[in-house]
Amino acid sequence: MSVYSLGQIRKIVSGKGALNALSEIVASLNAKNAVVITDAGVFKAGLTVKAEALLKEAGCNVSVINDVPPEPSYMQVNGIYQQAKDHACDFIVAIGGGSAMDTSKLVSLMLKNDITLEDMLKGQKPTVRGVPTVMVPTTAGTGSEATPNAIVLVPEENLKVGIVTDLMISDTVILDPEMTAGLPPRITANTGIDALCHLMECYISKKANPLSDTFALSGIKKVARSLRKAYQNGQDLDAREDMLLASCFGGIAIASSSTTAIHALSYPLGGRYHIPHGLSNAILMPLVMDVNKPCCIKKYVDMAKAMELDTEGKSDEEIADLFVKELYSLNADLEIKCDLKEKGITVDIVDELVEAASKVTRLLGNNPKDLTRDEMKEIYLKLIAANQ
Repeated sequence: MSVYSLGQIRKIVSGKGALNALSEIVASLNAKNAVVITDAGVFKAGLTVKAEALLKEAGCNVSVINDVPPEPSYMQVNGIYQQAKDHACDFIVAIGGGSAMDTSKLVSLMLKNDITLEDMLKGQKPTVRGVPTVMVPTTAGTGSEATPNAIVLVPEENLKVGIVTDLMISDTVILDPEMTAGLPPRITANTGIDALCHLMECYISKKANPLSDTFALSGIKKVARSLRKAYQNGQDLDAREDMLLASCFGGIAIASSSTTAIHALSYPLGGRYHIPHGLSNAILMPLVMDVNKPCCIKKYVDMAKAMELDTEGKSDEEIADLFVKELYSLNADLEIKCDLKEKGITVDIVDELVEAASKVTRLLGNNPKDLTRDEMKEIYLKLIAANQ
């Protein structure tokens, strides 16, 4: 017997102008004190203005917290929670990328549970859902709007830690391509590859199942046909919507499957050296997928076909090789690059990276191949050689 879970998202609203649905959502909840949680860049770009107006028109008292930092620490999340609590928050609208959405999910839980973030980091679980949340992603990559996960930085350990509970899955997700049309090409690329990593990792994970597989393959197909288009022309709203759906599908897949070694090896790059999450995943992606290849040839064939690569007349092994080559080509076309030396990442600290990554057992345990420390070290060494 098998048991699968897809989480509890109650509604997904997708398409041009989807943000207008916020009025109806607020009315259905009878919310009074709404808090919009976002970051400084999104706020400065004016992407919260329409949501604020819709909330006020619906009769809400609105407070905007616009200082969510990239890769927030648990202390910073605690500060945002206190601001929301002071507003008597009964409804949260998260507008932004993964950091804003993850922070919102954690704040939502703390507002309804007698539990601290430090307790959750130690493994204690909340018992009830938090205040209602609406997730409005302004990037197409993290999939945080659909996941039961939230990532916070623990500076004392120089590591990002994931908190997982189905109770933090959002009530409503709004996927409006107009919210992502202004993304710079570089961020479009990095976040798009992050979405692809989620989809591929969930498909090859030891926790993969028929439900997660369905969303993963559909999402991979969308990325293959639309990421380059969105990168080349940010105003292509069809491509933008495709990427938002692909990202959301990745989050849904994570809810019943899991990311694997790409994310595990990327955590020290973000936690210790503050490389943006999407970029750290992107530069690791082809290297890790190449190492995993012998363990899941058939699944690589499936993903190659989802990408509509030319597989005619090729053996499964040749198709798997072709798939990995496409990942390298995609990174090249999107001009994915990171000067690791400038970040302080050299061969001298590889052992430190391996030590930190090896602690991410929650993800490494789901990788199709049990990576040894030597294999992780080799991946990091190749990464450094390719990004100097």
